[in-house]
Amino acid sequence: MIRSVVKGVGAYLPERIITNAEMATLVDTSDDWITARTGIKQRHIAAEGELTSDLGTAAAREALKNSGVHADEIDLIIVATATPDDTFPATATVIQAQLGIERGFAFDMQAVCSGFVYAVATADNFIKAGQAENVLVIGAETFSRILDWEDRTTAVLFGDGAGAIVMQKGEGDGTNKDRGVLTSHLHSDGRYRDKLYVDSGPSRGAVGHLRMEGKEVFRHAVVNIAEAIDEALDATGLEAKDIDWFVPHQANKRILDATAKRIGLKPESVVVTVAQHANTSAASVPLALDVAVKDGRIKQGDMVLLEAMGGGFTWGSALVRW
Repeated sequence: MIRSVVKGVGAYLPERIITNAEMATLVDTSDDWITARTGIKQRHIAAEGELTSDLGTAAAREALKNSGVHADEIDLIIVATATPDDTFPATATVIQAQLGIERGFAFDMQAVCSGFVYAVATADNFIKAGQAENVLVIGAETFSRILDWEDRTTAVLFGDGAGAIVMQKGEGDGTNKDRGVLTSHLHSDGRYRDKLYVDSGPSRGAVGHLRMEGKEVFRHAVVNIAEAIDEALDATGLEAKDIDWFVPHQANKRILDATAKRIGLKPESVVVTVAQHANTSAASVPLALDVAVKDGRIKQGDMVLLEAMGGGFTWGSALVRW
């Protein structure tokens, strides 16, 4: 059986950091208020002129270096982002050019915070279909550009950054012991568009700002994410105790805790980076993966569970044998 094996991980965070203390000078908030409700302590913010493609390229270079795969071996680049450089061309093609790649194909994927999980599932399917052998999957965002910096309910939650993985065609026996993506499950429900959205776009004639009904997003997130995780476990016959590491979308510490408790995961198996990164949308899962790989927690052979939920609503999960 063809499997999509993760060969390397990379990340990039902008140099500028805004702490909660500094945030309190920008909007009516406090470190205690932000920490208690979200678990966030700081966020990285892209410099003036620093684009989503710049962040994504830096993360991609590191992922390629760590994977041992050369840029000219890449068949496909998928960039998960809700904050592309331009309406078009795709940010993925910009990154393709910056990496010096002149072959294969590249495109963006827009599923907001779920984008990276969607992109992993898409890359897996291209590899299984025989249309790609080496895929660069990137989550990159400059959410600071779409925030209303006078709205404390959203401005404190988000940051900028990028993470990337290299996925390569491999072979397995068709069992859960195979390395690679074992299963993925994606969902969306457009009825909830007004719970988490940007209030304008090219068709409406402006860029717009992020808007959110926090309580509603929280309520749906815990239920939807748990169901997607249950799907992954059911599809593989695994149980929560078989998961070595849970790498969730880093939206809110309370959502992470509630989700882990709901599905019976040990708190110590949850990779949490929301305090340092805040919510970086499609970049949050690969950024957290990068941290856990570099500090030695995630090792080859470990069972890693990914999940995310974002505006749309979109949500999904993927189980990966590292």
